[in-house]
Amino acid sequence: MTSFLPLFERIHITISDETLMQNVFIHRSYLNEHRANQLPSNEKLEFLGDSVLSLVTSIYLYKNYPALVEGEYTDIKASIVRMESLAEVSGALGLGTYLMLSKGEESNKGRENTNILADCFEALIAVIFLDKGFDTAYDFVVKHLFGTKLDHIVKNKLYLSPKSHLQEVAQEMFHVLPQYAIVNEEGPEHSKVFTVSIAIKDTEYGIGTGKSKKQAEEAAARIALEKILPE
Repeated sequence: MTSFLPLFERIHITISDETLMQNVFIHRSYLNEHRANQLPSNEKLEFLGDSVLSLVTSIYLYKNYPALVEGEYTDIKASIVRMESLAEVSGALGLGTYLMLSKGEESNKGRENTNILADCFEALIAVIFLDKGFDTAYDFVVKHLFGTKLDHIVKNKLYLSPKSHLQEVAQEMFHVLPQYAIVNEEGPEHSKVFTVSIAIKDTEYGIGTGKSKKQAEEAAARIALEKILPE
C-alpha cells in the first residue's frame, strides 16, 4: 500500500483510515483498466469536499470580513475556490504524485491536469473532514488555500471583474465613469473580433480586443487598471 507519510508530514495531519486516504487518488480512468479494484473513484469524495470547502469559505468570509456585503462574499468566494487555485495548491502539496490514472491519462500528463488536481484537492478535504472533523478541515483550507492570497484578493478587489473594478477606481480617483468606444470590428458575423478603447476624462487608458464587446471591454479595463493603479 502507498505510503502517505511524506504527505502527512507536509500537511501536519495524519489520516488514520488508509483505505479512505487511498480513495482520494483514484481517478475514474484508472478503474476502466483495473476493474478488479475494490475501491471506487474519488468522485464522491470530491463532491463532499466541494461542499465542505464552500462552507469553510463562507464561514471564513463572514467572520473575517464583516464589512462586506453578500454580493461581495459571493464574488470573493468564486475567485478563491476556482479550479485553477485548487489545482495550484494540489500541485504544491505534491498530490499529483499519488494519483492512480489510466495509461491514457498518464501519457496525457494527467498528473498536471488542472481538473484532476482540483478534484483531488477537494477529495482530500473530504477525507480530512471525515477522519478528523470539520475544525481540522477548516484549518487545513485556511492554511493551504487561503494563506495570504485571500487577503490580497480582498484588499485589491481582485474578485471584481476588471470593468467593475475600473468603474470604482475611476469614480474614486477621477469622479467620473470610464467611457468605452468600439474602434474596430473585423471578421464575419459569426466570428467577429471587436476592438474597444477606454477613456477617462478624455485620456485614453487602454485598448482591448475580444470575440464580443464585453470581452473587449474587460480586456481594455484590465490594461487601464495596470496603468492607473500602482504595483
